[in-house]
Formats: sequence, structure tokens, C-alpha cells
Amino acid sequence: MKKLVMVLLLVILLMVSAACARAPEAVAPAPMPAPVPVPAPAPPVMSLPSKGGGTITVISEDRMIVRNGDIAIVVEDVLKARDDIARLAEQFGGFVVSSYVSGEELGMRGSITIRVEDDKFETALAEIRKLAVRVKSESTNSQDVTEQYTDLETRLKNAESAEKQYLAILERADRVEDILRVYDSLRNIRLEIEQIKTQMRNLERITSMSLISVQIEPRGTTGGVVRKGWSALEVLKSALRGLVTFGQVVGTVLIWMLIFSPLWGGVLAIVYWRAWRKKKKASS
Repeated sequence: MKKLVMVLLLVILLMVSAACARAPEAVAPAPMPAPVPVPAPAPPVMSLPSKGGGTITVISEDRMIVRNGDIAIVVEDVLKARDDIARLAEQFGGFVVSSYVSGEELGMRGSITIRVEDDKFETALAEIRKLAVRVKSESTNSQDVTEQYTDLETRLKNAESAEKQYLAILERADRVEDILRVYDSLRNIRLEIEQIKTQMRNLERITSMSLISVQIEPRGTTGGVVRKGWSALEVLKSALRGLVTFGQVVGTVLIWMLIFSPLWGGVLAIVYWRAWRKKKKASS
């Protein structure tokens, strides 16, 4: 009996051992690896020779630069110079922003503002200098708007992400008041997206097209002390016309006085009579 019990126990132990060997081990799930940040591409590196014989490392990157130029020139013909500058703008892929001319002959002054492609900025200024007899003044300035543009890009991404979230909420909304609130938020976020895109387009436009303002003056005359166009005969005619005009004014005044003589004559008579009576009473 004891042997039978021992055999049964041995068989049971063998069965349990075999079952444990076939069962899969419970292993805790391995943690997901954290995303490894991808480094931003390094800006291109350029080496320039230095005066000491070595090299200077310069890090260059694409920047958004707004460039403006102001130049004042003296020319032989103001109108011709203005038209030539307008043609230059078209030649360099730009256009005329504004144009103004005033005065006549030697008193004529003009101004024209143009936009040209940014890579033609220096060439356009050089061509404008060629049109001048003399350059009175010239200045240029630049403004870096790269950070401003980058900030707009970030705001645009955030706004578009918010729009997607609102659209997802809208798909799950089932109450009318919830749907209306989401629609209102969507309208506001889409308006913000359009405003940001407009600002970005404006920055892209002004950085791709440089602005040049030109003040144009005529060259002074060196032909003598007499002003161009002066004529003694014309001055005499003008003086005679002035004399005739003066006579006409005097004649007009006399005619009016004659017509109104009963009125002002009666007033003078009354004043004279009253003064005469006072004098007479005083003497008596």
C-alpha cells in the first residue's frame, strides 16, 4: 500500500513538473524607448582666408532681410529721368509704387518709388546713379525679420493644430449648444490662421522685393543772369495790362459812387447841416 501511494505521488510530481515546463513565463512588458531628439541640421560652414594666413570660419544661414534705399539725384530732364527709372523697375522684375512731379522748367521737382527683385537691388541703384548728373545723397538700410517670420510659423502650426482638435470635438458633439460653441471657436481660429498667413505673405513679399525711393531735381542753369523765358516785351505787356486793370477798378468805383450819390450825398448834407446849427448856437 505504501509503495502504491509513493508511486502515485511520484507520478503527480512528474505531471506538475511537465506542465510547468510547458507554461509560458509571465514577463513584464519592456518600457517603450524614449524618442531620441533629432538634432537640427547644422548651418553650412564656409572658410575664408584671414590676413594672418589662417582661415576664418563663417556660419551662414538663410535670413529674411528687408532692404530699402533712398537716393537724391540731380538730372538734366526730370520727366525723362522719372520715366527711365520706371522702365528700370520693370527691367529688374519690379514695379512703380508711386510717382510725383510738380513745378515747371527749372522749378520742376519729382519723386518716384519703385520695388525691384532683392537680388537686383545694388544693380538698380547703380543704374539710377548713371542717370544722374550728380548724386546729392544716398542711404540704404536693412531689417532682419527672420525671427518675426519664424514666430508666425510657430503660431500658424499651433493654430492649425487647434483647428484639428476642434474638428475632432465637432465630430463627437451631439448637443446643439455644444455644436454652436465649437463652430464659434472654429470661426475664430480660422480667422487667426488667415491673419497669420497674410502677415507671412507680406513678409515674403517685402523681403523678395526691395524698395528704392528716388528724389529728382533739375540741374541749375549756367547760361547767364537772365532767367530762361524772360522777355522785355512780355513784361511791358504785363505792365500795360496792370495799368488798364487799375483804370478799370477806379472807373468802377466812380460809377458806383455816382449811382449812390443821392444816398451818401443826403447823409453828408444832414451831417453838415447839424454841424452848422451847433456852430451857430454856440456863436449866439
